[in-house]
Amino acid sequence: MSDLLCFYDVELKSRLLVGTAQYPSPAILADSLLASRTEIVTVSLRREAGGARAGESFWSMIRSLGLRVLPNTAGCRTVKEAVTTAQMARELFATNWIKLEVIGDEDLLAPEVFGLVEAARILSDEGFAVFPYTTDDLGVAEKLLDAGCKVLMPWGAPIGSGKGLNNIFALRAMRAHFPDTPLVVDAGLGAPSQAAHAFELGYDAVLLNTAIARAGDPVAMARAFAAASEAGRAAFLASPIEPRDMAAPSTPVLGRAFS
Repeated sequence: MSDLLCFYDVELKSRLLVGTAQYPSPAILADSLLASRTEIVTVSLRREAGGARAGESFWSMIRSLGLRVLPNTAGCRTVKEAVTTAQMARELFATNWIKLEVIGDEDLLAPEVFGLVEAARILSDEGFAVFPYTTDDLGVAEKLLDAGCKVLMPWGAPIGSGKGLNNIFALRAMRAHFPDTPLVVDAGLGAPSQAAHAFELGYDAVLLNTAIARAGDPVAMARAFAAASEAGRAAFLASPIEPRDMAAPSTPVLGRAFS
């Protein structure tokens, strides 16, 4: 049975999106991306705009792997900065896809949702396909969709924290409230089991970076996340049983010797 992921009319087989920062070496990054079986990588314009030759070789390596690039506005803190960064990324990477981040604070790197919605509206009007990094707030999500976004990327936990899915209730509510919108858990995942849980909740994809890049063996961890993502998605499609408080015998009680 076909089970393709669709972002802005682009169909994909892999449901794992992977970042490209913090790897020990370019070779390990390339091997990790291959092991993850991802089709989409996020790339920071700041890295490419640095002017170093390392940036050129990095971009060449990504293209050689045949992966689709999702540039991001990582580190941007104002609407103007995010919009300008997105416009520059479109020229550099020749894509209208943009992962939109407008960060509100230093401690949690939480999205600044008012600026996020404003920037999303500007970029959508300019023809961008916006992937907004947002909170799990339903009201903000509605405004992002109204602004033109066709994908939502709520955080699981603060970026790089590895804490997993902090608010299961809110993530369930978002899935139920937006049954037809592609939802991607972005940020906070630290272990493959957490990715599997996101898929079991019905999420369409997950995006992570640090959990693979900073693992003791990034390639092995990328392989583990790929397997966990596929397992979680398969479990969701198989309709898991609902949890219950009381035990339910798995064998018939009728016919016991003294019943």
